[in-house]
Amino acid sequence: MKNNSAMIYVVDDDNSVCRSTALLLQSNGFKVETFTTAEDFLAFKHSKVASCLVLDIRLPNINGFALQNIIAERGMVIPIIFITGHGNIPMSVKAMKAGAIDFLPKPFTEKKLVDAIVLAIAKSKIHNKQQDEIAKIKRRVDTLSVRELEVFRFVAQGMLNKQIAFKRGTAIQTIKVHRSRVMHKMQAKTVTELIHFARKAGLVSL
Repeated sequence: MKNNSAMIYVVDDDNSVCRSTALLLQSNGFKVETFTTAEDFLAFKHSKVASCLVLDIRLPNINGFALQNIIAERGMVIPIIFITGHGNIPMSVKAMKAGAIDFLPKPFTEKKLVDAIVLAIAKSKIHNKQQDEIAKIKRRVDTLSVRELEVFRFVAQGMLNKQIAFKRGTAIQTIKVHRSRVMHKMQAKTVTELIHFARKAGLVSL
C-alpha cells in the first residue's frame, strides 16, 4: 500500500502507543507524526496534503473531544479516528455525531485501523480537491472587472440579457459583451457551468 502523499497524525499520551502505531502505519506506506498532547498537535505546522488524525480520548489538559471542538473552531478540516481503552456507546455516538470517521476501542486490529485510515484519507483527498477547485475559481473571479462581476452575478441568478440590461439601464449589446468576457475569463463552456462556478465561489446561494 503506497500512501506517500498522505500524512497521519497520532495523538496519544502513551509513548509506547505512539511508537507502535507509527511503526504499523509506516509499514503500510504512510507518513506519520506523533504527539503526546493536544497542545503539541495544535502547535505543529500542518501540511496541506491529505491527512487524518488518530486521536486518543483521554489526554492531559485538552482531551480528545475538546481537541475535536478546537479543530472545528479553527476551521481545520481533518478526518478524525478516535481510539480509546475506556470507550462506551455514548462516547462513540458523541464522537460520530461530531464528525469522527470511526471510534476504535483498544485493543483494535491492524486491519480495522488501516481500513478506517484509508476511508479518512479518501475523504480528505476529496475535500482538498474541492478546495483546490474553489481556489482556482476565485482566482478567475478576481480577474473580472466590477461591471463583469455584476453581470456574472445576474447571469448566475438566472437572469436573461434583456432583464439584466433593463435592470442596469444598459443596452443589451453591452450586456452581451460583458457576458462574453465573463464566460471567457471564467473558462466556462456553458451557462450551467458558469452558475456552478458562481455557487462554488459563494457568489450565489446553493
